[in-house]
Amino acid sequence: MCGIAGFTLLNNSFFDHKTLDNMAKSILHRGPDSGSKFIDEDIGLCHRRLSIIDLSDDGLQPMHSNCGNFIIVFNGEIYNFKQLKQDLLELGHQFNSQTDTEVILSLYKEYGVDLLSKINGMFAFAIWDKVKKKLFVARDRIGKKPLYYSVIKQELVFASELKAILKIPNINKEIRADAVYDFFAYQYIPDPKTIFKNIYKLEPGHYFIFDKSGLTKQQYWDISFAKQSNESLQENTEILQKKLSASTESRMIADVPLGAFLSGGVDSSAIVALMSKNSDKQPTTCSIGFIEKEFDETDYAQQVASQYQTEHFQFQVAENALDKLEDIVQFFDEPFADPSLVPTFYVAQLARKKVTVALAGDGGDEVFAGYEKYKIDAIENKLRSSIPKFIRHSLFPITAKVCNSLNNKFFQKASSLLYSLSLEPAQAFYVTNAQITDDEWSKLANIETKNELGNYHPAKISTDFYNQSDGLDHLSKIIYTDLKTYLPGDILVKVDRMSMANSLEVRAPILDYKILEFAATLPSKHKLNKKEKKFILKQAFKGELSDDILYRKKMGFSPPLASWLRNDLKELATEKLFNRSAGVTTYFNKEAIQKYWQAHQDKSKDHSSLLWSMLMFQLWWDNYMEDA
Repeated sequence: MCGIAGFTLLNNSFFDHKTLDNMAKSILHRGPDSGSKFIDEDIGLCHRRLSIIDLSDDGLQPMHSNCGNFIIVFNGEIYNFKQLKQDLLELGHQFNSQTDTEVILSLYKEYGVDLLSKINGMFAFAIWDKVKKKLFVARDRIGKKPLYYSVIKQELVFASELKAILKIPNINKEIRADAVYDFFAYQYIPDPKTIFKNIYKLEPGHYFIFDKSGLTKQQYWDISFAKQSNESLQENTEILQKKLSASTESRMIADVPLGAFLSGGVDSSAIVALMSKNSDKQPTTCSIGFIEKEFDETDYAQQVASQYQTEHFQFQVAENALDKLEDIVQFFDEPFADPSLVPTFYVAQLARKKVTVALAGDGGDEVFAGYEKYKIDAIENKLRSSIPKFIRHSLFPITAKVCNSLNNKFFQKASSLLYSLSLEPAQAFYVTNAQITDDEWSKLANIETKNELGNYHPAKISTDFYNQSDGLDHLSKIIYTDLKTYLPGDILVKVDRMSMANSLEVRAPILDYKILEFAATLPSKHKLNKKEKKFILKQAFKGELSDDILYRKKMGFSPPLASWLRNDLKELATEKLFNRSAGVTTYFNKEAIQKYWQAHQDKSKDHSSLLWSMLMFQLWWDNYMEDA
């Protein structure tokens, strides 16, 4: 796990050694073990290393190929590199190290961009071809590893984190209004956008080539739900067990201490069970809890730790933990508001004291339909299809407005349901997940913001993915949508930044692309069986985990936001939201913010999610924009 950055010098020469050094320093936390750079008249490349495999100096980057024609900087891990290396040896390739980095170089020499179909792992890398003077940049299939880029005066700049690109002298930090709206709708900014104009994220499953003629981008992988398995539930369960076991075992290769995150939920508990089966060593596990019992899962984590006799460590997020909130948020280079970033930071911090690599259960909910929203949306969609369109479109919106005007929880829920039923499935799924309603946005956004946005609406991002999915049913389409938006834009960003903030590598066995492709062929009833979420995953671990773990109510990994904003964070939020001349108030009406704040404080409404997003936006602004 590492940090990479670089730039081309093909058309201009306004970047230099100092620029490269500053870029490398900004991502020091991603690779504290060592750092190197390469710069000539055409290219500048730098690398920060967190040593995981082959701890010798043979693994240093930027790495040159034996022939001298190619140079690579690479962030990530290739889990099948040993087999690929053997295949390349048989083709006559020679190696000077035990690294997966050198294998990628040889694969590129042998296959060019087609190497992407052969590697299995999490990665973002750049390969410079000295002869053809072109740069090949690629990102892994699902987006575990980040890659930002910009074309500035006909030159390419790229980095693992946006903060490195911001080290470019006099870079334009003009904010995109549509990205601001996206942030408040999703609590993150979906790729390929960033908060800044002219700086982008490379989408998962994509690569680009940059040379004197410019940038050419291409998608090399997508996930298809078009073909469904004809195997029985038992047969598919057995296949899944084998794939998950193989995926977990391949991610346990490391020359440094290795452990696991353990929440006590199905996904992380399953990974710990597989780790125990695939190793003679006692696994190290780490958990985070909260003082508030309704948010605390540590008892369940302890149950699994005891069952598998792990070396278990716990940390409780107490009030003083929020003292570090401003420091934690700095690791996100653009607005980000998933509240579970707080416990994720602390579980990564705890794990790093014991290990350098941790396995996690990320992806289980998105791949196997583990969220409550999937169940709710399935019920709503059945209702939607049973009611004539003219009733849904004409009567339901009016009735929803009437219910919404009544200050009663029952009627508020009725209003939400009626409004959702009045919409078509793709739009309804967006509304179900949106963190801000159209009504809230209309009340909060100032006239300048609305004028700049014109007819733009964030729903298009979600609905476009829903509509382009080849899924055969509604569940498949919404899972595809989350795999393209929520998983890479939120979950994986959160884990990457919070783990890298602590110089910890996190691996996710469930997100092996072979498991993703297999899961996409499963009938939806194998994922969501009536009311049972993650049905086949639970079947796969019935003999390994107790019913207390498999069938308990999902708690999630979220902190007590509503309470925090009324107590522990009240002073900070008041200072940030009402004593700043720019930031949230650049886009929102201050009077409207005050109304939402007061309603939350007097408990007449719970606006915790929206207010938290405002606070996160302001904290980001204070870090990145006050000198703009």
